[in-house]
This record gives sequence, C-alpha cells and structure tokens, in this order.
Amino acid sequence: MNLNLRGAWSILTNELFRFFRTVFGSILSPVLTTSLYIVVFGAAIGSRMDPSQFGGASYGAFIVPGLIMLTLLSESTSNASFGIYMPRFTGAIYELLSAPVGVAETLIGFVGAAAMKSLIIASIILITARLFVDYSIAHPLYAAGYVVLVAAAFSLFGFILGIWADGFEKLSIIPMLILTPLTFLGGTFYSVKMLAEPWRTIAQFNPVFYLINGLRWCFTGHSDVPIGLSLACTLGFVALCIAVIAYIFRTGWRLRG
Repeated sequence: MNLNLRGAWSILTNELFRFFRTVFGSILSPVLTTSLYIVVFGAAIGSRMDPSQFGGASYGAFIVPGLIMLTLLSESTSNASFGIYMPRFTGAIYELLSAPVGVAETLIGFVGAAAMKSLIIASIILITARLFVDYSIAHPLYAAGYVVLVAAAFSLFGFILGIWADGFEKLSIIPMLILTPLTFLGGTFYSVKMLAEPWRTIAQFNPVFYLINGLRWCFTGHSDVPIGLSLACTLGFVALCIAVIAYIFRTGWRLRG
C-alpha cells in the first residue's frame, strides 16, 4: 500500500497551525514554570549541594535533563491526546476514517505534530536554562536522537489517551495523577543513589526513572543506570504503543459507533 504523503502532510500542517495560533500561551506556561524550577532549585538550593553527589556536575546542570524530560512527557502527551480527541468530539473523525488515509499517515500527522510541538518547547527551555545554569552536553548527537525518540514515544501514548478519553476531564487525569508524579519520583531533582532502602529499589520500578537517566547520561556522561537499558525501555514503550494503536484501528475501538 502506497503512503499518502499529501494526506499525512495535511494533518501535520493543520495541527501545527493550531499550535501556532496559540503559540504565546502554549510556550509561555511551560517555559516559565521550568525557569522557576531552575531558579529555585538550581540557583538557590544548588549552591548548597556537593557536586560529588552528581557525578561532578553542579546541581543546576544535574536537574536540567530532568526538567526537559518533564516538559517532553507532559507536552507530548497533552498535545497528541488533545489533537486526536477534538476530531472525535466534533465528529470530524468520520471524515478522517472515510478519507484515503491509513494508520501510518494518521500517525505521521497527529503524532508527528505533537512531537514537533514538544521539541520546540524543549528547545526553548534548553536555551532559557543557559541564562541561569552553566551546563554542557557531553553527547549532543545522542541527546538530540534521544529527545526525539522520547517525544515520539509519548506522543504515541497521548494519541492512545485521546482515543480512550470520552470527556475533557479524562484527557488530564492520566497526566495529572500518574505521569507527573512518576516524573517527579523518577529522579528529576535527585539521584537514586541518595535514597535509602527500600525506596532506592522501589524507584527502579518507575519506568520514567530510566527515561530521565538516559537523557542525563547524554548531558553529563553519568547516570544511575546504563544508557543501553534506558534506550531499551524507550524502544519497548514505542513498540507497545504502536501495537495498541494498530489494534485500535483494526477493531475501530472508540473510533466508530
């Protein structure tokens, strides 16, 4: 089956135009929130932290990857879930289902746009962080590839969430009650080595812990787990999301009827 690039491009550009119509509010809130985290934790508290606890990096540089990951997860999920939920809410999903657009084109359009939005915001936060924290990126190519992979993974997850939700309140219940707490408990502001048992072991059952440490390795060259394990967890999550989406389109679950 040939890929309908024109259909995928139409969905992608439509979603991006919607983002740029509200670009000020879409960017200002996450950038301002993350900047406050950097100022409060990185500058005020970080000056009292021992760099030896963080692989020789300053505390401010240590939390930058975690804060970027926090933004990637929340923005990718919310953008993708809202993007596919609105056509379902307005009934436009039936036009999409009857159009010559397959699963691949739909994912390229909705998931690609959501990932691009979150990457734009993450890039702005990375630049803004330079105003407050002196950090470096030990493996820039790995970092670029890894953030793209994570953005795609959670855009896929958000796409599933947007299909599952049958009301606006459900769009926020998973990110608010599950995703955000897991991110904060996954080592955004600390190293798991600082925890006492049994919390150190419990923290390693948190999947977000491996995502944060993967990006932290890209920035500082040090992490609490091997980069290969972090990459394997991310790729496994992508494969799982793609399998679920394939099932949804094959059965029409929540799309028809």
